[in-house]
Amino acid sequence: MADDVKQAAETAETRGFEAEVSRLLHMMVHSVYSDREIFLRELISNASDACDKLRYEALTNAALIAGDPAFKISVAVDEAARTLTVSDNGVGMSHDDLIANLGTIARSGTAGFAEKLTGDAKKDVQLIGQFGVGFYSVFMVADKVTVTSKRAGEDVAHVWESNGEGTYTVAPAAKASRGTDIVLHIKEDADEFLKKFRLETIIRTYSDHIGVPITLAVKAKDQAEDAEAAAVNEGSALWTRPKADVTEEQYKEFYHHVARAWDDPALTLHYKAEGMQEYTVLLYIPGASPMDLFDPARKPKVKLYVKKVFITDDTGELVPGWLRFLKGVVDSQDLPLNVSREMLQNNPLVTRMSKAIVKRVLGELEKLAESDKDKFEAIWANFGAVLKEGIYEDHERREQLLKLARFKSTNGDGWTTLADYVARMKEGQKAIYYVTGPDEAAARRLPQLEGFKAKGVEVLVLADAVDEFWLQMVTEHEGHAFQSITRGGSDLKDIKGEDKAEDAEKPKATEGAMAALTVLMKEVLGDNVKEVRASDRLTETLACLVADESAMDMHLERLLKAHKKLDHLSARILEVNPGHPLIVALATKAGEKGAADSLKDAVHLVYDQARILEGEVPEDPAAFARRVGEVMVKALG
Repeated sequence: MADDVKQAAETAETRGFEAEVSRLLHMMVHSVYSDREIFLRELISNASDACDKLRYEALTNAALIAGDPAFKISVAVDEAARTLTVSDNGVGMSHDDLIANLGTIARSGTAGFAEKLTGDAKKDVQLIGQFGVGFYSVFMVADKVTVTSKRAGEDVAHVWESNGEGTYTVAPAAKASRGTDIVLHIKEDADEFLKKFRLETIIRTYSDHIGVPITLAVKAKDQAEDAEAAAVNEGSALWTRPKADVTEEQYKEFYHHVARAWDDPALTLHYKAEGMQEYTVLLYIPGASPMDLFDPARKPKVKLYVKKVFITDDTGELVPGWLRFLKGVVDSQDLPLNVSREMLQNNPLVTRMSKAIVKRVLGELEKLAESDKDKFEAIWANFGAVLKEGIYEDHERREQLLKLARFKSTNGDGWTTLADYVARMKEGQKAIYYVTGPDEAAARRLPQLEGFKAKGVEVLVLADAVDEFWLQMVTEHEGHAFQSITRGGSDLKDIKGEDKAEDAEKPKATEGAMAALTVLMKEVLGDNVKEVRASDRLTETLACLVADESAMDMHLERLLKAHKKLDHLSARILEVNPGHPLIVALATKAGEKGAADSLKDAVHLVYDQARILEGEVPEDPAAFARRVGEVMVKALG
């Protein structure tokens, strides 16, 4: 034994955690101090996952569990030594696994975790699950943690050790059985986690749903012999129990386990399908958006079980990408236990299950929209941008999703449906008008909205990147075409609206003068613009740019160019406001001899101002600066 210890010491590796780990751990300990009991839930949840993984691997390699087929999790306390040990006989970890899983905190970004911490314990504790740093909650209660693990099927074991202060060591270890033993050296101020009653309460509260038996043994200070281990949890998979036997608290804690999240679910869906196929579904819609919601992989993470045996959580065949926010379990009684990832693809049983599950989820959302408007809109605020991907991708469910969809509009700050929008349309209005932008505030500031606001014509305000794409697939709704207010004509002259008297009294350039000015401006600007015309959508702003009716919407063009899908932006139409004093003045001079030369700088300034309003830079920044300077000199005279 002494030789083993000496050899381990000689071969131990000391490594540093990833950048900002020391800061992260410090902030975690102090920010979530009041909720530190959850460390035990995290460790038991990890142990349960390890058992699930080995149970699946053993389907094709029974030798991995030979001699020890019954999975179990044990919690043991030695009060005199001040240690708490959590052990499992699951899949275990190799040398590289220990470094990858325990030496890397928050794969989604340690800096991101630290930046999100607010100092509010209740809010900060929810971030741990979102950033995948649950294991490190052990440092809230322990000043040293030792993890000894042996990968199933391997002959060697390794020990990982750290005090959470920036470094850790990994060394060979002696361990006869597979699985993982985690020993926490409990801090002086954490005596409560050495007490039997306290630990029993925590396990029953957070981990009663775990399908692996959990035992607890507490050896008191004055106790000579080892304590007897006693079962603590019920040990049956929660989703297999009748709904009537599951409490709201148990549903909530299972969500925390399966979603690795610390928020509360917004909606729980639990049912058993029987008939041609038999399967059980326990799905949750989270109460908060997970950090990886917009990960480019768009992978759903619903766990697939077959007869309570975990198969995979890479379930793109079972749940479409536009429902990837769903968390939970689907347990099939019909799929073969040896089903592989490849077999799931194009499997008719999986296809039928998927269609039925999606139908049920959308049906539940429709019921919620009717029964609890505020709760549904909270879900839409979190996941509407993802659900709208289904409008683009899923032709079969497009109309159903459009009816579910909620939009912001110029009618107020709240949400509206397309049905409500259509009901509020003005006399003579044929189209459903919308505006897109990088965010809601930017979209609401666009000058193209002015004429619509003046006439009281409602415009949908669309600020999700997916909006530009589903609108390419959906050109109309209930006979009304979708029309961008930054593309083509506005048709405002055909709509009976609420024109203000003061707007009607404003002096405007005559049609003849405007015709001369637009010809002159086009001559000066050349190919920079496709056309120059008088605008009926501007009431205050000098000028704006719009796309031609047959061209791509301007915001979509900018998105594609930013992602290098377009080489250049197409020429825009410059619309000028015939009621703006500057345009009136320019129109008055447009017919004079030599007007093209004398008005050249002013015309360029009008065009550059329109570009700036669109978030673009002037065509020639140096010339723009010179012209502005000359105008200021003349004005100051």
